[in-house]
Amino acid sequence: MSRLNEYLSNQPGVGGVSQRVGPYIDCSDLFKIYKRADLEVVALRGLDLAVESGELIAVIGASGSGKSTLLNILAGLDRPSAGRVMVGNRDLLDVSDDDLVMYRRSEVGFVWQATARNLVPYLSVADNIELPMALTGQLAKERRAWADELQESLGISDKGKRFPYQLSGGEQQRAAIAVGLANKPPLLLADEPTGELDTENADSIFKMIGGLNRSYGVTVVMVTHYTGVSQYVDRVVHIRDGRIGSETFSRPDYRRDGDIVEDEYVVVDKSGRLQLPSELADQFRSGGLAKIGMEDGQIKIDTPRINPRQTRGRS
Repeated sequence: MSRLNEYLSNQPGVGGVSQRVGPYIDCSDLFKIYKRADLEVVALRGLDLAVESGELIAVIGASGSGKSTLLNILAGLDRPSAGRVMVGNRDLLDVSDDDLVMYRRSEVGFVWQATARNLVPYLSVADNIELPMALTGQLAKERRAWADELQESLGISDKGKRFPYQLSGGEQQRAAIAVGLANKPPLLLADEPTGELDTENADSIFKMIGGLNRSYGVTVVMVTHYTGVSQYVDRVVHIRDGRIGSETFSRPDYRRDGDIVEDEYVVVDKSGRLQLPSELADQFRSGGLAKIGMEDGQIKIDTPRINPRQTRGRS
């Protein structure tokens, strides 16, 4: 059995269990509202997002845009306030606490930015990787074999007996990724996995995550501020004010010695809403009105030459 088939045979919904038709992750009109005393903070505002099985995406946005909230909901660490969020066959809006524990344990792996949250300091690297497997009752022989394979895939096969404090920042993050994949989850989430690393180590981590994505077919969603991430992922999703505003796709330009070209597309959600890029939205903020029409088969958006609110007469 190939490594990919062996990995998939351990995933929920694969190997005899019916799989959900459609995207592996399907968020529809998703809201998250936090209540703090008498104040309500809306973190997600009707967000729509679909991620196919085996896809590798990065989510980028300013602080407070809702990207970490989205990741926490997908991880089962937070519950949405309204809308729908499906991960595989599981509806995370309507799930019991017991099912949510099983989901976090077996169906999703999470890599935190701070490595101290990923690794138990008094356990060796190998023991950290085997710990999630031990909690699910896997045999010691199977745990060791899979831990060894993960360490080899991530280039830390000689670090198994070391403790986290004996590793460099990049090595700690590789060990954290191995812990996230320990129970062979179909989904891996990473919150700023390179936030504490230099550019060279960041590039190395992104390349390794891409390699794991291709080798094992695991779906990966990463939150990052790293501007160069587009060359390592299938697409970059830009989130602004709690909604997906645009998506960026990279492609090689062979006319310019293989340079990478990025194409950005504005996202139109299921309700027909879109977010204009900030530089275009500034044109409409003074009056708050726009005229939309078709010209030569293309949608045209213009600011009105005269503000009808100011010129509207009364009969």
